[in-house]
Amino acid sequence: MNLLSGFLPIWAITAAGWAAGRLDVLGGQAQFVLARFAFAFAMPALLFLTLSRAGLSRLATPGVAVFALSLLLMFAVGLVVGRRVFRRRPADRAIGAMAGSYVNSANLGIPVAVQLLGDASFVIAVALFQTLFVTPVVIALIELDTGGERRRPLRLLLLPLRNPVIAASAAGTAVAALGLRLPPEATAPVEMLGGAAVPAALFALGLSLHRRREGAAPAQVPVPVRARRGERYVLVLLKTVVHPLLAYALARWAFRLDGHELYAVVLCAGLPTAQNAFVYASEYRLDTGLVRDTVLLSTVVSTASLSVITWLLA
Repeated sequence: MNLLSGFLPIWAITAAGWAAGRLDVLGGQAQFVLARFAFAFAMPALLFLTLSRAGLSRLATPGVAVFALSLLLMFAVGLVVGRRVFRRRPADRAIGAMAGSYVNSANLGIPVAVQLLGDASFVIAVALFQTLFVTPVVIALIELDTGGERRRPLRLLLLPLRNPVIAASAAGTAVAALGLRLPPEATAPVEMLGGAAVPAALFALGLSLHRRREGAAPAQVPVPVRARRGERYVLVLLKTVVHPLLAYALARWAFRLDGHELYAVVLCAGLPTAQNAFVYASEYRLDTGLVRDTVLLSTVVSTASLSVITWLLA
């Protein structure tokens, strides 16, 4: 029940988005407008507040190092699979690798950690690592593929200024590093905007489950239906089974972790794909169907896999 309580809000908001799409309450362009709002405004506000108030010293622990290594290895595996097996373009390989490795550390990870680990300190450190190191890598790989041959170096150089997610993360990190305390009058509107990030992303995810032709995105690179189904199952397997197994092997035998720290590493590695991957795929007009299916399926499967992890290691 403690585990299910963390999943319930995700399912409820996603279902509400699906119902709104099915009944055509918001119109054909709602999914893309809402995902764009989350990417350009709500998510940057949330990331800025999170990073500006976080202690970066939380990253300097053996458990976080093990988790970081496991995530980077899974990301590399996702890139290889996308290229060698499914013949994806570089941008889709990057977003697919993100879907197979990037965990839902915020709206699901924090309540699950509080219920099962006793506090959210470890999962907050995981969120910091993903935001500061993994997200810029993913977006840079996408930009390198979508920016055009001549403009790639310039686009990459200006990425922190052009991309609101990276710009907000950099600003929040700078505030934390300088030890600044922002007045409540300045942070209140940012908090209100950041509070819409998770609901907006989940609602857009639900809307995408019932897309109408008049609201369809620009044409994607055609991928055979059977191949896409196989790819989403591979990504779900990587995220919910291979990632926690790899994290366990690294923590137990390479870093000699045990007890609560071992449990925290494996539990966080077993969290499902974050909806951030869907928002980024929508923003850059990539294969949103693949990422959407991976987010939803990994969330469903992880209810069982996280239960098994808890039963074995708690």
